[in-house]
Amino acid sequence: MTTASIVLYKQTYSEIEDLLKGLDGPEIDVLFIIDNSPLNSIEKEIRDHHARFKYIHQPDNPGFGAAHNIGMRKAMAMGSKYHFVVNPDVLLLDNTINLMVDFMENNLDVGMAMPQILNPDGTIQFLPKLLPNPLSFLKRILYRKFHIFLSSVEKYELRNVSPQLVYDTPVLSGCFTLLRISTLGEVGLYDDRFFMYLEDWDLSRRMNMKYRTVYFSKTSVIHGYAAGSSKNFNLFKVHIRSIRAYFGKWGWFFDKERVVANRRTLQQFK
Repeated sequence: MTTASIVLYKQTYSEIEDLLKGLDGPEIDVLFIIDNSPLNSIEKEIRDHHARFKYIHQPDNPGFGAAHNIGMRKAMAMGSKYHFVVNPDVLLLDNTINLMVDFMENNLDVGMAMPQILNPDGTIQFLPKLLPNPLSFLKRILYRKFHIFLSSVEKYELRNVSPQLVYDTPVLSGCFTLLRISTLGEVGLYDDRFFMYLEDWDLSRRMNMKYRTVYFSKTSVIHGYAAGSSKNFNLFKVHIRSIRAYFGKWGWFFDKERVVANRRTLQQFK
């Protein structure tokens, strides 16, 4: 069994209609739609058009990771083997689900995988990364504003690695990931101390400590990358809180596991 979950917040049905159509096929047995919006305004449209989908209204808005945990717990209880975590701003391309599941079936040491992620114009988003240190975030901000620290950003975001290469990386984006359900009892679900941002990096890191976490470039999805925290001050504050939570959990400057994981990642490319 293969399941999936999407977490919504104030999306209209028309904004997610194409994604839902892409997931409404035999490849996905059950899709859990967890709606963190104050009102369940799209529930009827979802039930009318997608009878197999499970709509769950969470008006208390527990956060991105905590809401996905609801879907993952239900998937575990149902005996699902694989579970996709999907952002509402993603569009599927042909056969992505099958290709990723087949890859997991043929690589039993892989606990988590992410496809190539494309912008709407077809360019590649640099989402696989090394584990960060505090300077990684500062240098990315300065790079975006002043175009400095390019070499550091390229190394951190693995930009010089061929985008067609399949490789292991300790950071996978939660915009579209496939999880092997059997690993979650060991590594845990999303840590709900992260309301939004970095919950995917934290889970990817925990998974990478015990299983392979793979950038699977043989298939792609389109992602409307919003970079909301760079445009909205409230989201920026949420992002900062998540950064503090992440380094408070794993260590700010002294983090031996980060050094080991990043060295192991880079050694693949020599």
